[in-house]
Amino acid sequence: MATSTDVEPHPEEARKGGRLRSWLLEGLSDMAKQQPGPHAQPPEGHKGQRWWRVMCLTGVDYFSTLGYQPGIAALAAGLLSPIATVVLVAVTLAGALPVYRRVAKESPHGEGSIAMLERLLSFWQGKLFVLALLGFAATDFLITITLSAADASTHLVENPHFTSVLHGHEVAITLGLIALLGAVFLKGFMEAIGVAVVLVGGYLALNAVVVIVGLWHVATASHVVTDWSRALTAEHSNPLIMVGLALVVFPKLALGLSGFETGVAVMPHVDGGPGDTEERPTGRIRDTRKLLTTAAVIMSVFLITTSFITTVLIPQDEFKAGGEANGRALAYLAHHYLGSVFGSVYDAATIGILWFAGASAMAGLLNLMPRYLPRYGMAPHWARAVRPMVLVFTLIGFLVTWLFDADVDAQGGAYATGVLVLMTSAAVAVTIAARRARQRGWTIGFGAISVVFVYTTAVNVVERPDGVKIGACFIAGIILVSLLSRLARAFELRVTDMELDDMAQRFIRDTSTRRIRFIANEPDNRDPAEYREKIHQIRTDNDVPDDEDLIFVEVSVRDPSDFETAVRVRGEVLHGRYRVLTLDGSSIPNSLAALLLHIRDATGQRPHIYFEWTEGSPFAQFLRFFLFGQGEVAPVTREVLREAEPDRARRPHVHVG
Repeated sequence: MATSTDVEPHPEEARKGGRLRSWLLEGLSDMAKQQPGPHAQPPEGHKGQRWWRVMCLTGVDYFSTLGYQPGIAALAAGLLSPIATVVLVAVTLAGALPVYRRVAKESPHGEGSIAMLERLLSFWQGKLFVLALLGFAATDFLITITLSAADASTHLVENPHFTSVLHGHEVAITLGLIALLGAVFLKGFMEAIGVAVVLVGGYLALNAVVVIVGLWHVATASHVVTDWSRALTAEHSNPLIMVGLALVVFPKLALGLSGFETGVAVMPHVDGGPGDTEERPTGRIRDTRKLLTTAAVIMSVFLITTSFITTVLIPQDEFKAGGEANGRALAYLAHHYLGSVFGSVYDAATIGILWFAGASAMAGLLNLMPRYLPRYGMAPHWARAVRPMVLVFTLIGFLVTWLFDADVDAQGGAYATGVLVLMTSAAVAVTIAARRARQRGWTIGFGAISVVFVYTTAVNVVERPDGVKIGACFIAGIILVSLLSRLARAFELRVTDMELDDMAQRFIRDTSTRRIRFIANEPDNRDPAEYREKIHQIRTDNDVPDDEDLIFVEVSVRDPSDFETAVRVRGEVLHGRYRVLTLDGSSIPNSLAALLLHIRDATGQRPHIYFEWTEGSPFAQFLRFFLFGQGEVAPVTREVLREAEPDRARRPHVHVG
């Protein structure tokens, strides 16, 4: 009698499972052929968006910080808040903006500063360095999602109309907002831009009203400025001391610098103009720089004005924990000066943009992670598809929210650390790029900016070590999962392309009418004696007749840390008689297996390849293969062939003597 495990699935259930899988992995086959992540290039047939529309997508993160930045500045700097904000704006316009304008020029396809630094290092140290930066990027982007959603729930709960009903349910509300954000990206990326345009336009308009009304009250009640000035002078009599203290508290205001990295990450969606090509996207670079500059100028104006009016119009005690302006200073002014109706509308707009601030962060994650991890072999193949990654990031967002109990202040350190590390890496990258281009002035300028960001990052880490601890957890998690994934995929056939030169193709054509036999050789002196003795040994160990042709195959390992590479095959005749195919790849077994399968498909014959056993511990040989692409080649080549070709009748022959 059949058990439940023997029962075939219902055809309708199988079709539903197939449709679900197809929907989740939509576009995966196309993405597998590309290096970039799924959002590095717009969908096929998509013409791109005007720069100001893309600015709104990155702006939901950048501009949404107005929801909490004035309050953070007031808590960190007190009466010095406007002066400290001026320092922040100076660093933004004279530091971050020039850096990312250069990044846009150096990486017009959305690679960002991580790719610029990746080119400086090779082998495993380069991969581990990129994984560490990805850990901080994940910290920045994921905490952006969870922190913004948590702050949105705070604004909702603190609204006078809802506080009695929703108080105590912040975690549930935050989880719901994160789930809703994930649903938007499951629906489609381009829909997110349309939502962002509406949210940013409405939010900036409402903030302009609050700022104008606030400045009007300051102008009509001149004593508030006088009171602030006197209190400030009483605390700090020397203007130089004020500036010095503003520089000291600047790292605590670093959240106001967020948004630049995602501005570069989504720049392939900018429609630069009809004259652009993928090789020379001049218009895209121009418009992205316009995007970055416009966003920075708008934000700078709002940062200075909002910091000023909140400092002089709101009592300092209201900024503290439990105060009505804690985390929502502008909303406090909106309710206080414009009434409950306008205040509620402002709250709704703030909740909307804070919720959707995670959209630019999600776009950044979907651009960065699939760009690197699958290419390194450090993520499953499906990680190139958008929807599975959206589900993964949404679930991680749930976990972070639960761990931090949807507390905005508790996540601030991690957010600032991620932002500052990425900005520091960008400043260092453009400094190196300027130095290599022998641009002395730019090298000195970017070097000075790098020093500022290094200082800011170091101070932030010292004052808020929880941020770097959380970042370290993300780094450790990414590296651990990555190495386990690479270990699980060790025997995949991971050659993206096979390129044979004319001589190599001639060798294959000459032997295609008879049995094709290869000798795997580890080149030493490459003298006549080496090849002569190798042929004699192979013929003796495997009873190969003397009249059978043998072709040597030698692999040079280029960068063993690369997972997916193209293999170039060059044919040559050595010492007038020995035919040799020289392969250039990242792994000897994978390169050999790819060559054998390519020749089988090209000739219709199953080629033979002959190896010698390697002396030494099998475990040590496997580690050599995993880390350096060498090791015990024969069994690994056979295993790669077995996974790539399940049909034994079509699998190339592997002989070991």
